[in-house]
Amino acid sequence: MAELLIHLAPRQGYNRVFDLGEYDMALTRFGIVQLAAGSVYSGSTGEFEVALVTLGGKFSAAGKDWKFAEVGGRKDVFSGKPHTLYLPRRTEYVLTALTDCDFAVNESPASRDTARPALITPEMTRTISIGRDNFTRAATIMLDETFDSEHFYIGEGMIPSGNWSGYPPHRHDYDNLPEEIDMEETYFYRFNPAQGFGIQKVYTPDGAIDETYTVKNNDTVAIARGYHPLCGAPGYRMYYLWTMCGRVNRGLISAKDPVHAWVK
Repeated sequence: MAELLIHLAPRQGYNRVFDLGEYDMALTRFGIVQLAAGSVYSGSTGEFEVALVTLGGKFSAAGKDWKFAEVGGRKDVFSGKPHTLYLPRRTEYVLTALTDCDFAVNESPASRDTARPALITPEMTRTISIGRDNFTRAATIMLDETFDSEHFYIGEGMIPSGNWSGYPPHRHDYDNLPEEIDMEETYFYRFNPAQGFGIQKVYTPDGAIDETYTVKNNDTVAIARGYHPLCGAPGYRMYYLWTMCGRVNRGLISAKDPVHAWVK
């Protein structure tokens, strides 16, 4: 099994993390863009739907018959909720950095026309508390199954010092409603302070996948299948952007590892 952990030291412009088809990711292409104030980043979505999640800073966005004067605003991922810019397939765009900024680029192949370009502001998100004791965490959901996207379900996890997330271990490998939905997932990490770290596991019951990684600032884990719990080191807040892409269905429906499902 190829390693599922990808390290990144972001530079100006687009930073590729993985392409469609790598790491068995059939529905996801992922990257990070960093822009200095005043710089311009432009392109076309082509045959992909695209969701840009602001990590820090602000930019303007414009295309044919649409414009958003200000996207973003939080200083970093630990300083408020994100703006998310959704772009359907075959959309040309120009982004102008209003401050130094960076954002995540989520792309998924689209077979149909979806929503017009849309800006999901912090006020349009919802935050839920999940778990208890030392596996409690906050999840902010920016784009869910009610939004007219073909594949995306996107949110952020904020993990207190030393806590677990994704626990009890869960997976979403099969379309078996109402018990489970088939969705691959991308985790992108940041820590406060930045030298922090966490532990990410990915495993399957048959042992075909059994990986344990140390994750650090700007690391990504590509999770095409398997249970995937994680925890953060004491003394550090752990953030992760999670992007799920469903082939047929979308939603927060997962199957727990039956060995650990008794932990409610």
